Amino acid sequence: MRVMKKKTNSVYIETTVISYLISRASTSLKLASEQLITQEWWQEVLPKMKPYISTFVVDEISLGDKSQALKRIEAVSRFEVLQETPEVKTLANLYLKELAIPAKSKVDAFHLAMASIFEIDFMVSWNCKHIANPFFQKKIESINNSFNLITPVICTPREMSGEYNEE
Repeated sequence: MRVMKKKTNSVYIETTVISYLISRASTSLKLASEQLITQEWWQEVLPKMKPYISTFVVDEISLGDKSQALKRIEAVSRFEVLQETPEVKTLANLYLKELAIPAKSKVDAFHLAMASIFEIDFMVSWNCKHIANPFFQKKIESINNSFNLITPVICTPREMSGEYNEE
């Protein structure tokens, strides 16, 4: 009997993770802890996965302090960049409506749609208001099920930092 090796898990990395990785150490204990967890996740878990970002992530990490923006861009320079499609736009607009995401946070719906449309296994984010939120996850699953879309596991780097086993 031949055993097929499981494909490498894919992960969509949302902007907050890249920002926490690169930003200067915070004086806030909570943020400093999340920055350290992000660094450990980046070194220990991410190399075992297939990373993806999107044009939305590239746009967001390019903003702000030029030297920090360059560091963020360099950190993801080898990752595949997913492009917006009509399906992504349609799904993002549905998420905006059904999840009541405010207009100022519109890009969060696009991150979620990118990971769903491109069938990414995991989505990692520190945005627990509109993305890594278990209440949103249930609603996203319901929406995605109605379109026969697979919903990625949406979590923070902390939740993904446990023992990683590819089998």
